[in-house]
Amino acid sequence: MTYAELAKPHVLSQPVYEPGKPIEYVARELGLDPSTIIKVASNENPLGPSPKALQAVRAVLKEAQLYPDGGCVRLREKLAAKLGLEPTQIAVGNGSNELLELLGEVFLGAGDEVVMGKPAFIVYKLVTMLFGATAVEVPLVNHTHDLKAMAAAVTPRTKLVYLACPNNPTGTANSQEEILAFVRGLPDHVVCAYDEAYAEYQENPPDLRPLIAEGRKVICLRTFSKIYGLAGFRVGYGYATAELVALLNRVRQPFNVNSVGQAAAIAALDDEAFVQRSRRVNKAGLRQLAKGFKQLGLEMVPSAANFVLVKVGDGDAVFQRLQRAGVIVRPVRGYGLPEWVRVTVGTKAQNEKLLAVLGTPA
Repeated sequence: MTYAELAKPHVLSQPVYEPGKPIEYVARELGLDPSTIIKVASNENPLGPSPKALQAVRAVLKEAQLYPDGGCVRLREKLAAKLGLEPTQIAVGNGSNELLELLGEVFLGAGDEVVMGKPAFIVYKLVTMLFGATAVEVPLVNHTHDLKAMAAAVTPRTKLVYLACPNNPTGTANSQEEILAFVRGLPDHVVCAYDEAYAEYQENPPDLRPLIAEGRKVICLRTFSKIYGLAGFRVGYGYATAELVALLNRVRQPFNVNSVGQAAAIAALDDEAFVQRSRRVNKAGLRQLAKGFKQLGLEMVPSAANFVLVKVGDGDAVFQRLQRAGVIVRPVRGYGLPEWVRVTVGTKAQNEKLLAVLGTPA
């Protein structure tokens, strides 16, 4: 028998996530100088990692022979103090992606349904399919989650609802009032996974802690990959009731977050100056890109995150043209948006290069 014949049937139809191309890969593929390439494809912080995180990493490397803290105790304590919660209410993952998967481990199986926006972060659908459940995708309205339609899509078979604010790939955000009303209206058999990976880029992001205090079935997910610039360390976290966190801990692997990542995250939480600088650079970059796209006659979706969705005609062709010029963006045909590309907000110089290349005739 072949491996495919031995595998679970739904694994054979499971799509494979395609990340943005690394600079080194593009340089080799196209014969370009890596130092001339800019990557504005994966919503990474153009300022690099938190300086305080890097300092902490150098120190902890001296103890790399030791296993990491399997319970992420110091990190959970620090996050709990920051959020005004108990450490038992904090779950830490190998990126927030792992927590999305752990929710599937706990709640999903064949016959279950998961409600999500369309388009929304593709991993929601991948996790749903991985556990043999059915993804119920609800079209966005004006590139924003239609919460009334999502609520109407819930059935007795629904186990999870994935809701992102700001949403990826559109960058749009629902208001706190809308989100609180939506979660409070969900039936008791549904858990809401609220993904706020880009919340730190908002001045006043929605706060769902009142729902947790009420005992609502909701978990909020954040990451150190974006504004803290630690995507390479893979650290994310969720906060919810202690009961839900305990269930996630039952299915996570031991030592799921390495010691270097934990040290970086702990230190980054003290780097408020870096967070504020990242937010200022991002706001300026959003204004710069909006002005540039308008001058080029291109439609852009107003964004509350560190990326923008811009309509360019043939998204795949523009992606290839920009890449040949040393600018890596993200085509979003896989999200059902063939006429668009997603662009990470870069530094002023990076944004200028993107706009210049985009404005150059093909």
